[in-house]
Amino acid sequence: MKMTVEEYLAFDRASEIKHEYDDGEAVAMSGGSVEHSALAVSMTYLLAQQLGDEEPCRVYNSDVRTLVAKRQYVYADVVVSCDVADHRPGNDIIRAPHLIVEVLSPSTELKDRGKKLNWYQAQPSVQEYVLINYRMRLVEVYRRGEGDAWSYITCGPGQTITLESLDIDIDVDTLYGRLAIPAPE
Repeated sequence: MKMTVEEYLAFDRASEIKHEYDDGEAVAMSGGSVEHSALAVSMTYLLAQQLGDEEPCRVYNSDVRTLVAKRQYVYADVVVSCDVADHRPGNDIIRAPHLIVEVLSPSTELKDRGKKLNWYQAQPSVQEYVLINYRMRLVEVYRRGEGDAWSYITCGPGQTITLESLDIDIDVDTLYGRLAIPAPE
């Protein structure tokens, strides 16, 4: 059933489960694995720890919906916004995401690498998009550069994830912590 943005927001706010919105369709979010949750929490913690109390950037988890295009709302695993308007009390929509992190899962990987990658790259406020792999210790970073060109790098065990737009470095081994996720072959 097609719905307007206003109908979606009213529906999603009243629902016990979260729904993403894709051009008129509300799509129910599925649950994740222990590894997925642990990686999202770890990234949220590491970002919050390094950002500290410095304004204006703040870290949000998947409880807050993010507007990534006129008719697309998502519940990303981790979002950093550096727009003070996003930090207003009672706000439930991040409108100017700066960094978006998705932990890949079997049910979302294709969408995260395809449709969502395109949405995030089209959103002018997004400076970096991070994909955290659940099958192996591998992190992928898409970064906006000069002239709106995007670069792509990967980071594995023993390496550091550099988030240039926030001037933050995160150790891959620390991110994956005690999880029994193997190194890439």
